[in-house]
Amino acid sequence: MHTLIVTAHPDHHSHTHAVVEQLVKGISASGQHSVEIADLAAEQFDPRFNQADVDQFKSGTPSPQDVLAEQQRLNRADALVLVYPIYWWSFPAQLKGWIDRVFTQGWAYDDTGEKVIKKLGHLQVHLLALGAANTRTYLRRGYFSSMRTQIDEGIFGYCGAPVITSELLLPSDEGYPDAHYALARQLGQRLFTLKEPA
Repeated sequence: MHTLIVTAHPDHHSHTHAVVEQLVKGISASGQHSVEIADLAAEQFDPRFNQADVDQFKSGTPSPQDVLAEQQRLNRADALVLVYPIYWWSFPAQLKGWIDRVFTQGWAYDDTGEKVIKKLGHLQVHLLALGAANTRTYLRRGYFSSMRTQIDEGIFGYCGAPVITSELLLPSDEGYPDAHYALARQLGQRLFTLKEPA
């Protein structure tokens, strides 16, 4: 089985990249699975929705080459793992732009005007969101539940990609940061044995 890990953090010494590293170790431990990392910052992926993207959406013209390359990465994957810092209670702009440009009509879904045909049911999704506030702040203001509605349901649910795990990792967690690294390794080891929550 093959996993695509997508991350968007410009600092390679960040906690985000350390979590990705442990996730890769977990996936690779069995020797049975392969993994690819899409480091959007290092690869300088352009998140701006441009005229070619508009044309594709409106008339179904071919997507730009950079978008097609990302769709091919996803076509090879059995699982997609997003590891990202939380910026303003959502993705960093570069990761959001990746979603905007890559999850196109005709590839991720078809909207006939009467119904939506979800096309990514084969792709298991795992989300690791890394926040800076404490747990009480997220719970008191309902931020994590809002993020789950927006991201888990609003993006992946719309395309039919089942979100298998959705984790919020915070510096207030017991055992931080090592507990985050252990969780990432364990997730990598169990990635293809986990099932969609009932």
